[in-house]
Amino acid sequence: MRVVSGIQPTGGLHLGNLLGAILRWVRMQDEAECLFFLADLHALTIDVAPAELRSNVREMAAALIASGIDPKKSILFQQSAIPAHPELAWILQCTARVGWLNRMTQFKDKTGKSREGASVGLYTYPVLQAADVLLYRATHVPVGEDQKQHIELARDIAIKFNTDYEVDLFVPPEPFVGGGTAARVMSLRDGTSKMSKSDPSDMSRINLTDSDDTISQKIRKAKTDPEPLPEHHAGLEGRPEAKNLVGIYGAVTGETVEQVLARFAGQGFGAFKPALADALVALLHPLRSSLEELRNDPAELDRHLAEGSERAAELGAPTLAEAYRAIGLPR
Repeated sequence: MRVVSGIQPTGGLHLGNLLGAILRWVRMQDEAECLFFLADLHALTIDVAPAELRSNVREMAAALIASGIDPKKSILFQQSAIPAHPELAWILQCTARVGWLNRMTQFKDKTGKSREGASVGLYTYPVLQAADVLLYRATHVPVGEDQKQHIELARDIAIKFNTDYEVDLFVPPEPFVGGGTAARVMSLRDGTSKMSKSDPSDMSRINLTDSDDTISQKIRKAKTDPEPLPEHHAGLEGRPEAKNLVGIYGAVTGETVEQVLARFAGQGFGAFKPALADALVALLHPLRSSLEELRNDPAELDRHLAEGSERAAELGAPTLAEAYRAIGLPR
């Protein structure tokens, strides 16, 4: 089993990123051969300042390593350091069909009424995603509900290419269900909206760089309702803020929602919030300390990324060479 997954290097990492993706990656390392990459080419689909992009790559690398991604156990690399990614993406763009891309709902969601002004890269990036995966003959890809379409597209592209050129080159990837459940973390100010760095209110999220006191303050002021916590999960329906805080507690401590409620049932948020704040501080304090150390040694971060990129390049080179041969071009 070989797992490939990428994350865009954006600033302002928060608890939603950690519980929703990064800690699941950490657990995956013990279940499969893993390649994790910083998707800086994908970051170009929206306007970003060059200096900010360079800084974000290092910041994301530091956050991943601080969270538990082990560069010795997994291959951690920078997407743009591997020219094979965009090379293969062009070949696969000539395999993919316009109708397939037209069905991608994320493009419609991201562009809204300004579709004509969107970059071509934003339209075709699912093909680059397919290349990211197919280049390494990955068997599995961890995805959320909003990315399942893209796995299906990668499978369609792999099968069509293999059929068109009568080769057995690309592996149609499967969704990866390992690594435990990824938490869906919502805003601390609105339990119906995902936690996001784009929210104008900093009180809506727990940043990975927040101090212990700031974390406690944000949890204390998090939106709730006046009702006590119920005995069972069903009692959280219709109470999005309560459901969110209970879910965060469970994700941080490794408990199920039912286990959390068994302990706090009948209690109000005056008792629950301090316990949640303590659990978050216990998780994030050592992570933040490690992150600060890594930030102070950019040369070490660059070394980890260079070594990972070299390993990834060696792994992907034979696949790209075979793709060129299959289509009748020299390599």
